[in-house]
Amino acid sequence: MLFHSLSYLLFYPLQLALAHSGGHQEPLSSTGTADWATNHMAEEHHISNFDPGAFFQLHDFDYSLTWTPDEIRRTYGLDDESTKGISDEKKAEVVKVTMERFDLDGDGVISRQEWLEGWRSGSRLQDFGLGPGHHGDDEYEYEIHHFEKFHDENTREEDLIHPEDIAHFRKHDEDEAAAARQEELDHMPIVEQNIPQKFRRY
Repeated sequence: MLFHSLSYLLFYPLQLALAHSGGHQEPLSSTGTADWATNHMAEEHHISNFDPGAFFQLHDFDYSLTWTPDEIRRTYGLDDESTKGISDEKKAEVVKVTMERFDLDGDGVISRQEWLEGWRSGSRLQDFGLGPGHHGDDEYEYEIHHFEKFHDENTREEDLIHPEDIAHFRKHDEDEAAAARQEELDHMPIVEQNIPQKFRRY
């Protein structure tokens, strides 16, 4: 059985559409020899055949037809928990180099047209050695990196016994418990924990 978050349900159909968007590249896979964008698409989206316009659309997270510095960070997965050990200086370098390569008019964002012109001239996203770029939520990352590889639509709940499955659903339980606790606190007229110690009566 599948456990989709809303973002996964919205995001996955877009991936399928882009995968069949009629790109002119030959199908490629994440072999370690392709450019970073191709490896990212194969590893993070399970798409091997795409065109540069489709790549831009998939990573234009706010649908503004531009890439902002924040969207570059997200595309490279720099806000993901897996990159917490990477310095802020290194992350800033990723944004700076990408902007220098594609922001042709220097206005601080990369337009779709600039991206396409850069791509046609041979520019590619640089591989900074920071990983494939995890930028989905926890549910999406679990689906794309574990469920699709080891399970299918016929999998029963009792079959989800891999360490990744156990960790994923443990987090579900923890999040639900935290939400229930917060809801309980929200309905209390006075939250004792919020009262400074010196003002409490015993």
